[in-house]
Amino acid sequence: MQRALALAANAVALTSPNPTVGCVLVKDGDVIGEGHHEYDLLDHAEVMALRQAGPAARGATAYVTLEPCSHTGRTGPCTQALIAAGVSRVVIATQDPNPLVRGKGLEQLREAGITVDVGVMQQQARKQNDAFAKYITTQQPFVLLKYASSLDGRIAPARGTLAPGERFHVTGKLAHARVHHMRNGSDAILTGIGTVLADDALLTDRSGMPRRRPLLRVVLDSHLRLPLESKLVRSTELGPVLVCYHHASPEKVARLEQAGVQLLRIESNGGMVSPASVLRHLGQQQITSVLVEAGAQLATYMLSGGNLSTVDAVAAFIAPIVMGASAIPLFVSKLGMPLRLRQVASEAVGEDTLLTGYVRDPWPLAIPD
Repeated sequence: MQRALALAANAVALTSPNPTVGCVLVKDGDVIGEGHHEYDLLDHAEVMALRQAGPAARGATAYVTLEPCSHTGRTGPCTQALIAAGVSRVVIATQDPNPLVRGKGLEQLREAGITVDVGVMQQQARKQNDAFAKYITTQQPFVLLKYASSLDGRIAPARGTLAPGERFHVTGKLAHARVHHMRNGSDAILTGIGTVLADDALLTDRSGMPRRRPLLRVVLDSHLRLPLESKLVRSTELGPVLVCYHHASPEKVARLEQAGVQLLRIESNGGMVSPASVLRHLGQQQITSVLVEAGAQLATYMLSGGNLSTVDAVAAFIAPIVMGASAIPLFVSKLGMPLRLRQVASEAVGEDTLLTGYVRDPWPLAIPD
């Protein structure tokens, strides 16, 4: 199963809006076939592994990271392929959250006389497909809020401290590289206009890793203040830019559209473009995962309301520095309700520490643990 999970990890950024899946076929202690799903290659992991194994698949054990599909979509059902190949046992990490599949694949395999075991390395397998689980059950993307702060909860030096054009990085190079890996694993990156005006960032995926869909760069900009000379506007050839606004002059709208920027007029909530409305729109475009890289105002807004926040998980890079009370704080106001993360994990990334945790579990409660 570890090998199957590693195979599935190879397909990150290559399967959306489908899940990542890995499969390994074992017979008499030897691996006889393996595969992982990539959207553009159509074939699912099980079919790739069976093709590699050939007739030797009869009597083999299949290790699969996600319940084999039992319905016909873009391809035929994998359960029927496994049954036809004559495998004797299927070990599955986790059930499929898709209501069209959930439990039905297990049932078909067992009815065919195949031994089925479920739950091996389940937590690791589910983490690989958090975005798919959220999207397939709600039609909305999985939202990961990423931020970097000092030990005393500051995200940037006091305003006016830096010279024009000078950049200050809270965290180190390894943390920056990790962020680009996060971007690679996301369908979209979302930020607010305040961050764009302050940093003039490209917001591109520079991980060097392959991806099937270009990273969609989304900016919440209520009054369409995005400068025409900004790096985002001047880099639409590197990937699409979507600016969500509420009010703007027709002239500004026309000039941004001429520059290749996609614009979406959306409802306002207290003067700010509603992140919830934006996320609903992204879900309609089959965007399954969104990485939020925002400043204090948008981060505070999206986390407000405790478990009612629009964020599903948090990734916090904590740097071993103290910046003092005059530096810019992570939050601009109270969150309203304390927010306790679940399944918290800690990892050293160079000199920095990465803390990750869930605001809510994206997997349906009906699926057994």
